[in-house]
Amino acid sequence: MRLRNKPWAKERIQNYPQYVIQNPEQWKGKWNELFQNEHPIHIEIGTGKGKFITEMAKQHPDINFIGIETYTSVIVSALDKLIEAELTNLKLLNINAIQLESIFAPGEISVIYLNFSDPWPKNRHEKRRLTHRSFLEKYQKIMQHGGQIHFKTDNQKLFEYSLVSFSEFGMILTDVNLDLHHSDFKGNIMTEYEEKFSAKGNRIYRCEAKFPEKNK
Repeated sequence: MRLRNKPWAKERIQNYPQYVIQNPEQWKGKWNELFQNEHPIHIEIGTGKGKFITEMAKQHPDINFIGIETYTSVIVSALDKLIEAELTNLKLLNINAIQLESIFAPGEISVIYLNFSDPWPKNRHEKRRLTHRSFLEKYQKIMQHGGQIHFKTDNQKLFEYSLVSFSEFGMILTDVNLDLHHSDFKGNIMTEYEEKFSAKGNRIYRCEAKFPEKNK
């Protein structure tokens, strides 16, 4: 994916620390204090331009959402949506997913959304896939017992790989959907990529995977 450089994006993000949290490590284990409530916390890894996470926060005011995006030139678009919506139950983090364990305490997260993650199709890049076992181990450490991953992609090979990865990790697969937009699934919120891919006729795959009740 080629990103358009936005040299002004970093400064804009820094001007809104109430929305894009600076030094998020200081909130490890205390995110409910930041949100000022005890609602469950859901995170989206690779939040992109923010359409999905913003709409989710609008529709579910009883859930706290955190959108994570590593690219400054992309997350600034999510910031614009958040500023316009003035949501109190959504925060953004301009970090890489490998930092999760330094940002969140064990049991702090209820649900993780992975929407249209980079498939990293070459075998030598397998460990970079966000559904690789190494990432699942990170997720499990910060999630409540029985926490869930909600996964969407238009890449069939990545979907198949992810189903195997979830299963081998001992997760319970639920609501496996091989053609989301031609199913009876209710409440789907499309990402920017999803709108683009589905307009081209691409099939959208979705599943939910639940972690074991007890850590391994």
